Amino acid sequence: MPAETRTPALRTRLLVAVLGPLLAAAILIGVVGATLIADVVRRTNDRVLGGALGAIAETVQVERGEVTLDLPSAAFGMLENTERDNVYYRVAVGPDLLTGYADLPAPDPATLDIDVPRYRFAYYRGQQIRIAEVRRSLPRIDKPVIVQIAETLDNRGALTRRLMLALLIGECVLVGAAALLIRPALGWSLRPLARLRGAVEARDGRARPDFSPLDTGPLPSELRPLAGAFDRLLAQLDTATVGVRRFTADASHQMRTPLSVLKVQVALARRGSGPERSVALDEIADAVVRLERLVTQLLALARAEEAGVSAPLEAVDLREVAAAVITRQINRAIEAGIDLTIEGDPEVSHVVPGHRTLIFEIVSNLIDNGIRYNRRGGTVSVRLQTTPLETTIAVVDDGPGIPIDQREMAFDRFVRLGAPGSPEGSGLGLAIVRSAATRLNATVAFGEVASGTSVILRFFHASE
Repeated sequence: MPAETRTPALRTRLLVAVLGPLLAAAILIGVVGATLIADVVRRTNDRVLGGALGAIAETVQVERGEVTLDLPSAAFGMLENTERDNVYYRVAVGPDLLTGYADLPAPDPATLDIDVPRYRFAYYRGQQIRIAEVRRSLPRIDKPVIVQIAETLDNRGALTRRLMLALLIGECVLVGAAALLIRPALGWSLRPLARLRGAVEARDGRARPDFSPLDTGPLPSELRPLAGAFDRLLAQLDTATVGVRRFTADASHQMRTPLSVLKVQVALARRGSGPERSVALDEIADAVVRLERLVTQLLALARAEEAGVSAPLEAVDLREVAAAVITRQINRAIEAGIDLTIEGDPEVSHVVPGHRTLIFEIVSNLIDNGIRYNRRGGTVSVRLQTTPLETTIAVVDDGPGIPIDQREMAFDRFVRLGAPGSPEGSGLGLAIVRSAATRLNATVAFGEVASGTSVILRFFHASE
């Protein structure tokens, strides 16, 4: 046997299926959260930096035609923090420095709007800094007044790291708690599946197979179709098993009679001589013929009732099949004094979708019955007809016929309806016909004739 392919357990697959998207969502939230944290930290600190810039810019005055400045200590106090960031400032009138750090990166005045603060990053003394700057226009002063204040980014980085760490810890706690809670939740969710498995395993080891529906109690909507399909499979197995048992019992019962006759006649042939031995041998030959026919029909019935997927349908010409059957049966008909005929318009096509072997078996059994139970000098006719709705093939004989109240019984197995003294049969011919017709999606029924028997096989045309 090939090695069994190992696949992850259903619980593991569900756990991965749940935690995978959860981890992806956590990563996405982390990326979005980091972006938002950086933006919030920048905006918050820029607001403080802008407040300090405004406090300094408001003290810039013009006295006696000169620009004066009174630096407020509160402006620098706003920027104090635990990280002790360095604070730099610069106030210039045109290219002339009024106060502050002369080497602080200066902007191009033309790029600044009057009284509209602007923020930018720059490098100063080997560190990255954040600069807030504004351009002011003072009366009687032709040159632009540029006010700048800057700080290093240690406090901003520390605040960003703390918030990011808090976000990471929160996400780890969330994912960890979900992983711990999902496993028992999966166990609870899979409990109906375990109950279904237990119901199936409970059938194992019993002396007699149990094909009754599974007793699993209430099941979730996802498992109900599975349980229903399993119950239908059990019902099919039950039907098949019952059919096999019945078939075996009936076959053994039917074969017992010719086998007993063989046994008795063989014993008589051994003891007898002359005419008695000849009669015994004739009886043996007759029993062998009957046994052969019974076995042949049992095999035909087994083929007609064969389970499983049918072979693809093929186009079958009913006239050709009828002619082939008559060719095979012609010698028996001549010996019995029966005329075999085919009736039907030769210009009309009588092709139907089906299986040639099954159709041949049907027509063969019907013609065999027509010959076997007919009178000497009788006729067996195969009548073909095609209409827009259906194609039919009817086998009609002018023998004694079957009473109307017994016709439905004639399709049962091993049922013989012949009158006393009529030829013996196995009672399987019409059972084979009905089983084969069912597999062909056709119908079989008795037709109405003045005398004799008419059996009609109908193939309905598919609607356009």
